[in-house]
Amino acid sequence: MVEETMKRILVIENKTSTRKFFLKELKAKGFDAIGAKNGQIGIERVKQELPDLIISEIAMPSLDGYSVLTKLRQMGATSVIPFIFLSEKATQADIRKGMKLGADDYLTKPCTVKELLEAVIAQLEKQAVIKKWYVTQLQPFAELPEAENAPGSNVKTQQGSERLPDKTVKSTTVKSIFPPVPQLNDIFDFIETHYHQLISLDDVAHSVGYSPAYLTDLVRRKTGHSVHRWITKRRMVAACSLLLETDKSIDCIAEAVGYRNSWCFFRLFRKSFGMTPGVWRSEARNSVGKTYNI
Repeated sequence: MVEETMKRILVIENKTSTRKFFLKELKAKGFDAIGAKNGQIGIERVKQELPDLIISEIAMPSLDGYSVLTKLRQMGATSVIPFIFLSEKATQADIRKGMKLGADDYLTKPCTVKELLEAVIAQLEKQAVIKKWYVTQLQPFAELPEAENAPGSNVKTQQGSERLPDKTVKSTTVKSIFPPVPQLNDIFDFIETHYHQLISLDDVAHSVGYSPAYLTDLVRRKTGHSVHRWITKRRMVAACSLLLETDKSIDCIAEAVGYRNSWCFFRLFRKSFGMTPGVWRSEARNSVGKTYNI
């Protein structure tokens, strides 16, 4: 089954009776189901609600399902939302056209409740698998800045837990830090380019044209973490590389990764790794067996 959190599903259907029927059945199964009576309203609701899955009729006046899908796939924040087409048509050409545009599934009306639910659950489970995959790619930094027990470490922290990224820190790249979510690429690209500067949530939101509130909801829904945490994670990774590979002072490293006040960096680093930057540097260098000229 899919994750325990309630999933939001948008049904775009111009026939009122059909739309109400689907919404009723989805709600009965525990989904947060919302509706739209045409394609244009559907797009607006997608922007406002950012659903976990979309079900859309193809044949609708003014803006058909194909146009809805095309527009959504061109928008970063909605480009990978699972999309299921509904239609009374069932020709191979129709199905092929939908799939070429990026549809994930295709249901022919009239369909049974069982067929509808099976299609919905299949797509949500697919998304859950993708999310689980990219979360594993974030180790050993997936739990920064709060984590104290990330796997793959081999040094005791002050709390007694195992916590110290080994020499893999040295070769960590942005691809292993940020999850591969296409609609968040511009956001993560901005963080990657500017993490060493004094950037904030407002700066990131302005760069991608979103309001801070919308951006916060988008990133948290898609990754489980706030924008601030992603900025902190990227800075901590950069700090680890500098601590391991250079002899720069802690104050210099703090400034190099975007902290005007070294005490703020010191506090976040200790919260992230359970030890001070100086102790981490010593342990990390001993761990990788390297010698440095002081």
